[in-house]
Amino acid sequence: MNRKIFIIALLMIAVGAANTVRSQDRFPDGTPVSDWFKKVEPTRIETLGKAYRITDFGVVADSTILQTEKIQAVIDQAHQGGGGVIIIPKGTFLSGSLFFKPKTHLHLEEGGVLKGSDDISHFELLETRMEGQTLKYFAALVNADKVDGFTVSGKGTLDGNGLRYWKAFWLRRGFNPDCTNMDEMRPRILYVSNSKDVQVSGIHLKNSPFWTSHYYRCENLKLVDLRITAPEKPVKAPSSDAVDLDNCHNVLIKNCYMSVNDDAIALKGGKGPTADKDPNNGPNYNIIIEDCTFGFCHSTLTCGSESIHSYNVIYRNNTLDGAKRMLQLKMRPDTPQEYENILIENVKGTADIMLFIRPWTQFFDLKGEEGIKLSYARNITLRNIELECNVLFDVSNSNQYELSDFTFENMKIKAKRPHINQDFITNFTLKNVMVNGKEVLQKQR
Repeated sequence: MNRKIFIIALLMIAVGAANTVRSQDRFPDGTPVSDWFKKVEPTRIETLGKAYRITDFGVVADSTILQTEKIQAVIDQAHQGGGGVIIIPKGTFLSGSLFFKPKTHLHLEEGGVLKGSDDISHFELLETRMEGQTLKYFAALVNADKVDGFTVSGKGTLDGNGLRYWKAFWLRRGFNPDCTNMDEMRPRILYVSNSKDVQVSGIHLKNSPFWTSHYYRCENLKLVDLRITAPEKPVKAPSSDAVDLDNCHNVLIKNCYMSVNDDAIALKGGKGPTADKDPNNGPNYNIIIEDCTFGFCHSTLTCGSESIHSYNVIYRNNTLDGAKRMLQLKMRPDTPQEYENILIENVKGTADIMLFIRPWTQFFDLKGEEGIKLSYARNITLRNIELECNVLFDVSNSNQYELSDFTFENMKIKAKRPHINQDFITNFTLKNVMVNGKEVLQKQR
């Protein structure tokens, strides 16, 4: 009898373990989501070393005085002393480009503002990463390269002070419509590169002259409880992407609010006909975007325009409030691209367009090669979506790319233009898709 009880107990344990495996959170390709994504802890600055309050080192709270050298000296002193936390207290402090070193961190207290100069000459010109290229360009306001464990925390603000840059950009576009985004010299707010175990949390990033936050070759990156904003009007903040991921993996973006005059989250990685062979480029993968709210933006999630491979992306439990597009795939014909294993689920709110897929030809350049580079988007699932939009399905057919294995499931959509062209996608599955109160049936092939 005892032996039978023992065997039954073993069987119950085995069944329980099997159920646990089946119910375990997984990426779209079936690989398990690690526990790292589930552990979100606040940054405890008291564990990060000595506190370096900048006002204790001759830095004054005056938004009219440029204090780059004095603030950088505090960072350097902390680094030389074995590390520590640079604290921005209440007040506004004007600066050009700052460079954080290993074991140094940034903490902005409530009411503390680190404000970027609106003079581009106050930002160092160096080799960096911009628009899918490794080249000489301007440093950001806050820079951290090869700084494992780097943190930015607090309830304060990184202010890009972008108005003067925005006006200059639109003036340039006025007399030269063909100028590129980089022709008007503009810094970013935050650039973190070649680093592991990075956390940016709590702060407000606003009014960036160019991309707001840019992460290149980062592994184990958490962006938590952030507010990222840049205006659509009265002066548009051009190219003010909230988050640009460039050759990154293991990324959690959680409980953030984003409203900018460009893409909220853009997956980058490289561009050009040989981009997939350039060792500076690479894929973005194992990315979770959850519990976020998106205000006005060009797209809440965009693959491209400088991207070679993005996969294993989960976008879930998010709310849209006036975004132009929910999901955008920029298909660039001068770059070989693959977008695959993307899951969009449990989304509600309002957007102009739910799904947007079209050729992206801005600043097209085959660099002397003949023929387009065929791109692919496959294994894309949208499910549990409740959305009000103008256009449900803004997808064009093209010989520049192949679209396959899309699934729309459990959707309740109100749309002024409700049509879904199922012929544009190979292996297109529709399950319980309700549009304007009517079910869209699977087309028989």
